Amino acid sequence: MGTTVFERRRPPASVVEHALKPTRQAVFWLEDLPEGAVGGRPKLTGTKVADLVIVGGGYTGLWSAVLAKRRNPASRVVLVEAKSIGWAASGRNGGFCEASLTHGHENGMSRWPAEMPTLTRLGLENLDAIEASEAELGMDFHFERTGQLAPAIEEHQVEWLREMHAEAVAEGDDDVVFLDEREVQASVASPTFLAGVWEKRSNAMLHPARLASELARVAEELGVEVFEHSPVKRIDTPGSTGAVSVITDGGRVDATNAVLATNVFPSLLKRNRLMTVPVYDYVLMTEPLSEAQLSSIGWRDRQGIGDMANQFHYYRLSKDNRILFGGYDAIYHYGRRVRTGYENRPETWEKLANHFFTTFPQLEGLSFSHQWAGAIDTSTQFTAFFGTARDHRVAYAAGFTGLGVGSTRFAAETMLDLLDRRDTERTRLQMVRKRPLPFPPEPAAAIGINATRWSLDRADHNRGERNLLLKTLDALGLGFDS
Repeated sequence: MGTTVFERRRPPASVVEHALKPTRQAVFWLEDLPEGAVGGRPKLTGTKVADLVIVGGGYTGLWSAVLAKRRNPASRVVLVEAKSIGWAASGRNGGFCEASLTHGHENGMSRWPAEMPTLTRLGLENLDAIEASEAELGMDFHFERTGQLAPAIEEHQVEWLREMHAEAVAEGDDDVVFLDEREVQASVASPTFLAGVWEKRSNAMLHPARLASELARVAEELGVEVFEHSPVKRIDTPGSTGAVSVITDGGRVDATNAVLATNVFPSLLKRNRLMTVPVYDYVLMTEPLSEAQLSSIGWRDRQGIGDMANQFHYYRLSKDNRILFGGYDAIYHYGRRVRTGYENRPETWEKLANHFFTTFPQLEGLSFSHQWAGAIDTSTQFTAFFGTARDHRVAYAAGFTGLGVGSTRFAAETMLDLLDRRDTERTRLQMVRKRPLPFPPEPAAAIGINATRWSLDRADHNRGERNLLLKTLDALGLGFDS
């Protein structure tokens, strides 16, 4: 069994210890919001009547609210959130806003090959619409259409990148560029980079918490009623009334239709309880780089970066030139529970800090200001699934598997189409019409997921070779990812 570059080039322990010493556990993005942008909205009390009720105040719910009001300004829309707007995944992710609706081209081709031209086009149109929304809706969420760089950090990955580039060239995509070792290190100066592919137009960087807070502001300006600290206990659909009732401890909303945008949290629909599992992802954020530090790494094009390993890292620059560095460990806890206690994992942050200084040894002396974690809603097909329930009164989408920043807007459009019974390109997609397989119940889920994680780690240590378990899962169209 081989070793990875992060085992071969470990930085001195003193470098990591110094960098982590001032770090505190807090979400940088949420702290970086303008004053007054977080919280302050009322709790739901009494009974509200609406045309559409939305459960969940993350991207999926917020886009659903804004787009519903833009489709029909006279509609009455109510959104209820269990805590505060954007506090969970939408406020603490890496800020990579990808065009892909399928968790990458390869995953899409393995599942819906005939639809991939349409899915690729719809994904780019969706990303274009998010970019345009800053001007159209008067928002500012630090959107930068910088693309994404995929570096090879092991020799066997170089050929993967050549194949990726050749496929893009064959499809006429001029915005995918191959960089050899000299070129990639001239772009971003890391001694671990052996080659790279830069996809220039299919990804953008943004400020995650600002996107959530700006969507909430726009929704309210359009007339949406937003309630916080109102966890939903159940959803009722009396058989003969044609209505949906969302019940909280302090109130209820009676509506014609409902959108369930509960992401990683247990679904209000029994049919979806086994469709996702919560996977914990961990992140470090540095102090702002000085001009000299930034010059030492280049990175003038400000691309998002995600390496090629199964246990991959993702990193990007913030507006004030901090580096967010996350990924690698993807931790599943027995029982599918989402708990605040799972967010504290010092061994993972130490591992990330080691990997950071292996990637950028010239930044020795730089400190991390923030460390945090969050739960990702993983599905067996690595991307969102859709559907309706309760006599077509309720629409849902979940299972984004870490690539929801962009695709939540597409999900909102799709759910609104489904509720309106519209025949559109979106609703005709097999990706939308067919449900993936669920995860098994415990203890099979924990056994299978942890065996898969072990196998993925072994593959990274063995030139990418996939063992029998991974090959079997590939053949069945199943998997585990963050």
